[in-house]
Amino acid sequence: MEEEVTFILDSTKESMDGSISHLEKALVKIRAGKASPVMLSTVMVEYYGSMTPLSQVSNVNTPDARTISVQPWEKTLLPEIETAIMNSNLGFNPMNNGEMIIINVPPLTEERRIQLVKQAKSEAEDAKVSIRSARQEANKELKSLEISEDRLKNAEVDVQDLTDTYSKKVDDILKVKEAEIMKV
Repeated sequence: MEEEVTFILDSTKESMDGSISHLEKALVKIRAGKASPVMLSTVMVEYYGSMTPLSQVSNVNTPDARTISVQPWEKTLLPEIETAIMNSNLGFNPMNNGEMIIINVPPLTEERRIQLVKQAKSEAEDAKVSIRSARQEANKELKSLEISEDRLKNAEVDVQDLTDTYSKKVDDILKVKEAEIMKV
């Protein structure tokens, strides 16, 4: 019986870890004013008849904090890449110089910063919901085991401790991202 309790706790911890890593990936996509190749990670380019991620047909770099450069491996792709970036609704205006595409990342307005903070808070809340549902699932599994009432209570306390720990991690990650977004 003890192995089953340990297994449930481990799988709950794994599920909560997944929530945290999903949150971190989601927050990376929320730009905080400085250029990053990840900003273009959702852009798909038509390449020989199939939609391909931009990173697989070009070299995406950030020469400085306000610029993203996209250098395709085949120059014939320049117009397709330019169109794909414009159609991706990222708010970028790419410039094609015949060799590569240069994107100037505009500084964020105060209004836009507030919108991004709201978006980050929404992602954090989604992560917390995911953590709470992992807790709920773990408690349901624990109750289905035939263990003593004391052991059940102890296991539920352990699950709640995990939940509190991971909720605090979400809050900490959000606080850092919020500060990053609001920093002018």
